Amino acid sequence: MTAAGDNASDERGTRRSVVALLASVFTASMASMAGATVLGKQVYDLTGREIDLGLLGLAEFAPAAVLVLVTGAVADRFDRRKIAAIAATFEAAFALGLAWYATTEPTSVGPIFLLVLGFGTARAFVAPSTRALPSDIVPPDRLPWLMPRQSAVWQFALIVGPVTGGLLYTVDPAVPYVFMAGLLLVAAGALLVVRVRPGTADTPAVAPPDPVLEAGIDAGGGPTEAGLTGRAALSEAMDGLRFIRRQPILLGAISLDLFAVLFGGAVALLPAIAEERLGVGAVGLGWLRAAAGVGAGLVTIVLALRPVRRRVGRTLLIAVAVFGFGTIALGATRSYAVAFVALAVLSGADAISVFVRSTLVPLVTPQAMRGRVLAVENVFIGASNELGAFESGVAGAFLGPAGAVVLGGAATLVVAGSWSILFPALRDVDGFPGSVNEPRDQRAT
Repeated sequence: MTAAGDNASDERGTRRSVVALLASVFTASMASMAGATVLGKQVYDLTGREIDLGLLGLAEFAPAAVLVLVTGAVADRFDRRKIAAIAATFEAAFALGLAWYATTEPTSVGPIFLLVLGFGTARAFVAPSTRALPSDIVPPDRLPWLMPRQSAVWQFALIVGPVTGGLLYTVDPAVPYVFMAGLLLVAAGALLVVRVRPGTADTPAVAPPDPVLEAGIDAGGGPTEAGLTGRAALSEAMDGLRFIRRQPILLGAISLDLFAVLFGGAVALLPAIAEERLGVGAVGLGWLRAAAGVGAGLVTIVLALRPVRRRVGRTLLIAVAVFGFGTIALGATRSYAVAFVALAVLSGADAISVFVRSTLVPLVTPQAMRGRVLAVENVFIGASNELGAFESGVAGAFLGPAGAVVLGGAATLVVAGSWSILFPALRDVDGFPGSVNEPRDQRAT
């Protein structure tokens, strides 16, 4: 076969892998969004307490935090596709457990929390493996092309999942969990179709073309595969955390998401906001959660057509600030329409943040380290979402849902301003490493 034929075959294989990956992202994300909607509704229906919504978030987050030293090392040592597929199958099993419990006319949230802990344990293994796959499938210069499309698929699931979950919940509380299990099994099958690029495991870190970016990355700080051979398993697992700590851009980007969403985690209180301030039930709640997908989806379409390539760091910080303003508007309003728009705006801003972070982090991380680094990042993201939900639940118990959301949005604004000062290397990042940009000396013309 000629070189042209080999290239054509490789291109077809890459396209199939991208389609399979996007199918997995869509089905898994739809399952997650449907599950999050009905879990919050079911728990709040059983207890009527904001603190229980917070405890639900804590139950989702705890496994990722406890297992961070294990999940990243597993993602780097074994086939990431198989690890993610097996873990997604276990997620489906716990979803069926939630469906069974919903048929028993439950009066306690204890078993729900236990099943969510099991689900979160499986998801802790899924996250670092699947987050590393895009950079394993396409070369570095194509990653800014793939990430908006992956984000668009995720945002579409963010619209369809909550609405579907809310509608199915009105039919029977068990039905959305069965639906969720089926989607997760489809996601597991799609992951097994993905094929990684040959020699990916030996690919070194991409040299950043941006001098500011280069200054913020310690190129010699990351361990190589050979350097890991004689280390103990615990030391190897800790490498991801040590690597992030040495890289100001990585540390700034990941910790920005942690603290911004930790304080601005308004979505966790949506069941309480929907019922107490907006006067809507499960279907209205589903559409509220879908509003997040509408706003983020529209922004993601723009990013797919015109991805961010310049002033990456400043764009990230501005997006976080807009997220804070949207959160304040959501907490302050009693209008369903205003709440819908506020959710769309804050989620659109979050879509920009996700695009920048999810493109930047793998590109500045050596391939052999990505599983461990992304496992640590997954804990940060989990902390910002699920632990943020716990913080919102506790604040909501003392301040009410409106007060907790407004205060969280204000804190997010403080975080955005502080990070622009504390992490100048992140603020001054201009372009993504390895992406196809104009030479710096031509950018001013």
